[in-house]
Amino acid sequence: MTEQAALPDDIARQIADPRSYAEWDDLHRTLTTVRRDFPFARASLPEYRPFWVASRYDNIQTVARRNDVFLSGLGGLQTNEALKFMQESGAGTQFRSVVAMNEPDHRKYRLLTQAWFQPKNLKQIEERLRKLAKQYVDKLAATGGECDFVSEIAVHYPLMVIMSILGVPDEDEPFMLRLTQEYFGSEDAEMNRAKAAMSPVEVQASISKVVADANTYFRKVSEQRRREPKDDLATVIANAEIDGTPISDIDAMGYYITVAFAGHDTTSSSLAGAIWALAENPEQLALVQADRSLIPRLVEEAVRWTTPIHQFVRIAASDHEVRGQTVKKGDWVVLCFPSGNRDETIFEDPFAFRVDRQSNRQIGFGYGAHMCLGMHLARMEMAVFFEELLPRLKSVELAGTPRRTVTNFVGGPKSVPIRIKMAP
Repeated sequence: MTEQAALPDDIARQIADPRSYAEWDDLHRTLTTVRRDFPFARASLPEYRPFWVASRYDNIQTVARRNDVFLSGLGGLQTNEALKFMQESGAGTQFRSVVAMNEPDHRKYRLLTQAWFQPKNLKQIEERLRKLAKQYVDKLAATGGECDFVSEIAVHYPLMVIMSILGVPDEDEPFMLRLTQEYFGSEDAEMNRAKAAMSPVEVQASISKVVADANTYFRKVSEQRRREPKDDLATVIANAEIDGTPISDIDAMGYYITVAFAGHDTTSSSLAGAIWALAENPEQLALVQADRSLIPRLVEEAVRWTTPIHQFVRIAASDHEVRGQTVKKGDWVVLCFPSGNRDETIFEDPFAFRVDRQSNRQIGFGYGAHMCLGMHLARMEMAVFFEELLPRLKSVELAGTPRRTVTNFVGGPKSVPIRIKMAP
């Protein structure tokens, strides 16, 4: 290994530490250094298995497109202690997500619901989305001028959309929101089930309880849809077959949880990130208000800017060379999406939020075979929301200090206090 390939321990710990992603500006200053000096480098920390960090856009793509060599199975980085607990307790066998599958299973399971998330099918639910968007824009207007955009708007609108597609009752929204926040916010003392700082093992034990509650809920949904099928996604999952055989319970539960949790949380984060950025950049708000045809670009910039998927870990199935470095079989590779979305060689002026960005090949939805299944839905949800909001929004500014979730996996703003003026 060359000297250049070794990632300094302090940088490696910052990339691994969930708390770093709540200190977004500090993290990006470090990632700028990583892209320049350690573009594909190996970390050797005693509390983790050896891992490489793919920080540049092209390196992320190189690893992500070779899903035959770099396998899925993990989300964000886990400590050795947490992994040992998951193996010994069986916590890792409670469900199996399509996100963590490899071929040939991944393609087969993805195809079960892929048609539901294609633009042609989504057109059929656009009016349903627009009705919900209007409802939450009305709610925003009714706040009296100040609110926390995350807790009052952003976390609810996309969740209600995904619950509508799944076909589960609206009144279950508080329960579903709580589980999602406890799952993705498991390392955040304000969001996890214990509402306290926890060790890596305690975090995994807490996640296990969240998953158990979700499984109990969705098993009942499955039983109902097998007895009484409906035109919804829950029915598709409950009655799905792979190679002529009904999918297993852990695979069905994994599908429900992936759709119900990730299907809205990433959109919520991007929506909140957009409002945060527009509040800080009123000239960008003025641009998109003057030219509503820029809304699709605003959506793409919001995803790039927020990058709600922070990491995916890939595991090398064999020795493989990347950027002149040999990744050994069993090594982990961290796909660092926030870094890729600020890569100076790809994005002009990457640290500016620009609603008129001409070329925006953001990778906030991932890349390769595992690109987000619901990315077209996410784009539509955000676009429809802004189509309803912008004609009524006079101004928005921050009314306090926004804060981000403590997590190295999936997350974004957890509080964005704003002051708004709305047209009557």
